[in-house]
Formats: sequence, C-alpha cells, structure tokens
Amino acid sequence: MSDLNPDRLSRTMAELARSFDGAGTDLDTTLQRITTAAVELIPGTDSADVLVITGRGKFESHAATSQLPPQIDALQARVGEGPCVDSAVDTVFTRSDDLATESRWPMFTPAAVEAGVRSVVSFRLYTHDMQAGALNLFSSEANAFDEAAIHIGEVLAAHAAIAFVSSRRQMQLHSAIASRDLIGQAKGMLMERFAVDADRAFAMMVALSQESNVPVATIAARIVELGPQPD
Repeated sequence: MSDLNPDRLSRTMAELARSFDGAGTDLDTTLQRITTAAVELIPGTDSADVLVITGRGKFESHAATSQLPPQIDALQARVGEGPCVDSAVDTVFTRSDDLATESRWPMFTPAAVEAGVRSVVSFRLYTHDMQAGALNLFSSEANAFDEAAIHIGEVLAAHAAIAFVSSRRQMQLHSAIASRDLIGQAKGMLMERFAVDADRAFAMMVALSQESNVPVATIAARIVELGPQPD
C-alpha cells in the first residue's frame, strides 16, 4: 500500500469508536464518517457507500461519497448480481481486482466498467431481520486494493456493523419505553373506569390480547385512543 500514516489511522479509528457513545450522533452521520474515512485512508478508493438490502429486495445506498455508488447499487438491483450483492448476502467480503476481466457477474461487469469502475471490494456488515448490508469501496484503477487495504476495510466495516447494531438497540429501547408508557396509561384508565387494582387492570388487557390475538401494547394504545368512555 502507498503511504499511510499509522498515527492518522489510529486517530480516525478512535474518533469513530467514540462516536458510538456520543449522544445525538445518528446512524447516517456515523456511516458518513466511515465511508469518508475509507476514501481518505485507503489509497486508490475513489468512492464508497453502504448498501442495505431488505427482504423485499429493495436496495438502499447510504452515506455515498459520490454519485457513483448509488448508480452501481441500482445496476446490481436491476441485474440481480454483483460483488456488493454477494458480500451483503453470502460472503464475508468480495473482491475484484479488474472488472474488465471479471467473469463472475456477466450482466453486471460491462455496465460497471462503462460507468468507470475497475476495482471493487465489498465487506459484509450484517444479516438480520430480513436485511443485509455491505460496505463497498470502488476504484477507477485496476488492482487498486492490496491486502493492507483489505485489513483497513475490514476494520471500517466492523465499525459500520457496530453502528447498525447500536442503532437497532436504541430503536428497540425507545419502542419498549413507549410501549411501557402506553400500557401504564391504559392500565390507569382501566383502574379508574372499573374500580380495579393495577394487577386486575393488566390481567384484563392480557385476556383481551389473548382473545383477539393482538399484542398487549396495541390493546393499550387502543384503550388510550378511546379515552375515558363509560363503556
């Protein structure tokens, strides 16, 4: 690999690590820092992005550093093949040193080369809940990525994966808190309406949930929505 200052690399990685526990740092901001770091730290990288594929086959390009990555992601979505797809779904990472001589993706490679991509490496981030993701690096030069580039890309991909996990946990926590608050509010309304204690009010919601096959949180939201009606 060409010149890379180890101190700069260490500082960048430390800054990314600190961003995970920084209040107010959202997922998009963290991913943008990661793709920007990839372009700055890995020689030969012209552009980068994070591709997310949902269970319905929807391709979403996040934190792209130029207009090229979304174009390449859209191409892979159309033809249903490509290195980013392989990494997101099947393999730990996928690398092509020269798409002009690549044979693995016959429908993808000619259009990608025409768009200006010769080298590409993609790192799988995660597969969870009908979603898959990959960190993608693109270069206009053949043989752009050596083993040192792969190592740095793997570290950046790990940071991106942690960011997704952290974001998902925060969403789950917020959802749990909101559900708890709704259940508490609904329970209080039932206690007042029917002159029962907290345990009995909750048991009423559980029974209704079981009878209707609807989650307790949804039952609680409906009770709150109806308001203090006498019936």
